[in-house]
Amino acid sequence: MNSDTNLYLVPTPIGNLEDITLRALTVLKSVDVILAEDTRTSGKLLKHFGIQRPLESYHIFNEHRSVERIIQRLKDGQVMALISDAGTPGISDPGFLLVRAAKEQDLVVNCLPGATAFVPALVNSGLPNDRFIFEGFLPHKKGRKTRVEALIEETRTMIFYESPHRLMKTLLQLAEAFGENRQACVSRELTKIYEENVRGTLQELILYYEENPIKGEIVLTVAGKN
Repeated sequence: MNSDTNLYLVPTPIGNLEDITLRALTVLKSVDVILAEDTRTSGKLLKHFGIQRPLESYHIFNEHRSVERIIQRLKDGQVMALISDAGTPGISDPGFLLVRAAKEQDLVVNCLPGATAFVPALVNSGLPNDRFIFEGFLPHKKGRKTRVEALIEETRTMIFYESPHRLMKTLLQLAEAFGENRQACVSRELTKIYEENVRGTLQELILYYEENPIKGEIVLTVAGKN
């Protein structure tokens, strides 16, 4: 551990528990407090690795009102680690507000390298990965159509996170905007037993998932405009 660090951002496995790093385990065993997106989920992870540190809730519904209090505790000398349910904090998960506030107070933030779902999905998609953009989750309602239309001329490979019950809606919207022959890949349950990567045109994926209902965490990778 870095003795000057006030706040650690610690990636956690997106599925396979063996993907956690030795450094992440060292940090989690050493900090004063672990901030977790879901204490029940993270509690299972910590128990698996025999880590017994105070665990507190920090998620999208309480982060705005929690930041000031956490910053004061960091200034008072507590060393904390922030983890999400899976992957790297701040990537489509809470973390940005706390990091920004810590930087504004000249606190030292250290982000460890580790699991992030979109990287294996991108590399495994077979689509160009020398240049890409990460869009995360599209808006559920307001602004969704505008966001998609803004990507019509995008030439880089595009990466989206999506939920099972919205995947078909997203595929249909992207096919309408980009054309049904645009190449794409749906990656599901990465690093887990039932990992699946389905490649094809947007139209082929639509037809496939009409017959094969999907479950699990999803990363959608879409080719850019030629």
